Amino acid sequence: MREVWAWSMYDFANSGYTTVVITAVFNAYFVAAVAAKAPWATFAWTAALSVSYLAVLLTAPLVGAWADAHAAKKKLLLFATMGCVFFTSMLYLTGPGTVILAVCLIILSNFFFATGENLIAAFLTELADSKAMGRVSGWGWAFGYLGGLVSLGISLFYITISQKSGASANEFVPVVMLITAVVFALAATPTFLFLKERARPHRELENPWKRVMQTFHQARHYADLRRFLVCILFYQAGIMAVIALAAIYAQEAMKFTSTQTIVLVLVVNITAALGAFGFGYLQDAIGHIKAMTLVLIGWVIMIALAYVAESVETFWIAANLAGLCMGAAQAAGRAIVGYLSPPARTAEFFGLWGLAVKAASIFGPLTYGAVTWIFEGNHRLGILAVGAYFVVGLILLVGIDVERGRRAALQSN
Repeated sequence: MREVWAWSMYDFANSGYTTVVITAVFNAYFVAAVAAKAPWATFAWTAALSVSYLAVLLTAPLVGAWADAHAAKKKLLLFATMGCVFFTSMLYLTGPGTVILAVCLIILSNFFFATGENLIAAFLTELADSKAMGRVSGWGWAFGYLGGLVSLGISLFYITISQKSGASANEFVPVVMLITAVVFALAATPTFLFLKERARPHRELENPWKRVMQTFHQARHYADLRRFLVCILFYQAGIMAVIALAAIYAQEAMKFTSTQTIVLVLVVNITAALGAFGFGYLQDAIGHIKAMTLVLIGWVIMIALAYVAESVETFWIAANLAGLCMGAAQAAGRAIVGYLSPPARTAEFFGLWGLAVKAASIFGPLTYGAVTWIFEGNHRLGILAVGAYFVVGLILLVGIDVERGRRAALQSN
C-alpha cells in the first residue's frame, strides 16, 4: 500500500505543473501580458504546446522501449522530473515582450512533464492486478487533482497577498512559477524513495527502434488496443484543448477576472478528483467500455453547455461537469491501456499511449487556436469545434472488446 501511495504522489506532484502553468495562471498571463493580447497570442500558446507534444510523440515509444530493455523506468522518471522542475523555475525570467523565451521554456518544461507522465503510468501494472487497475488508476488521478489543488491554493494565497500590496501580474506570476517548481520537487520525493523498479532487463529488447517497429508491425495482434488508441487520439484532443485553454476561455469569453478564474479552477480540481476516484470504482464494477461511454457522453453535454452559457451560473455547471469528466476519462483511459498491454512490455505500450495522447495534444489545442484566429477571437466557436472530437471518440468506442484484447495481450507477451 505504501508503494501505491508513493506512485500516486507523483500524480499529486506533477499536477501542479498542469494546473498552474498550463490551465490556470501562465496560459492567461502569456496571452494577456507576454504577448500583449496580440491577434496571434492564443495560437502562439497552442503552437508552443503542440511543438512540445510533437517532440514527445516522436520520442515516447523509444523511451518506453529503452526503459523496458534496461528496467530503467525510475531512472528516466527522475531525469524527466528534474527537467520539468528546472524549466518551470526558469519561467521566472519571463515577462512582457519575452515571447520567444516563454515559448522555448514552455516547450521544454512541457516535454519533460509529458515524458514523466508516460513513465509513471507504466508502473501501474506492477502495482495492481487486472481487476483493480481502474480504482488504482483512479486513486492516482484523484491524488493528482488534489496536488493541483494544493499548488493552485498556495499560488492563490500568494497572488492575493501580492495584489493587496499593489503588485501587478508581471511581478507575482514569475514568483508563482518558482512556487510551482518547488512544490513539484518536494511532492515527488516519496515516489523516488519508496516506489520500486520491479521490472528486469530484457536484453532481447535492447534495440528500441527495432522493438518499436516490431510493435507497429504486430499491431494486428492488438486490434482492440489499436482501436482504443485511435479513440484516445480523438477524445484527448478535446480534453487537451479544454486543459490548455480553460483560463483563456473564462477570461476572454466569460470575462472572468484572474482571481475568479483561479477560484473556478480550484473548485473544478475537486470535482475532477471526485470523478477520478469515483469512476475508478465504477469502471471496475460495470466494465471499462460502459464507464468510458458515460464519460464521453458527459463531455458532449459539457461542450454544449459551455457554448450556450451566457450566465456565470451556467458556465460554472459546465466547468464542473468538465472536471468530473476529465478525472474520469484520464483514470479510465490509463486503466484500459494497462489492461490491454502485454505485462512484460508495459513501458513500451504506455509509450504508445503517450504517443496517442500527445498527438491529440497537438491538433486539439491547435484547432481551438486556429478557429479563434480565423474568426477574430470567437472563443465560443473554438470550444464548439473541439467538441466534435468527443463525438468521434464515442463512435470509435463502439466495437472494442476489452476481454478479447486482454487475451491477445497475454498470448503475445
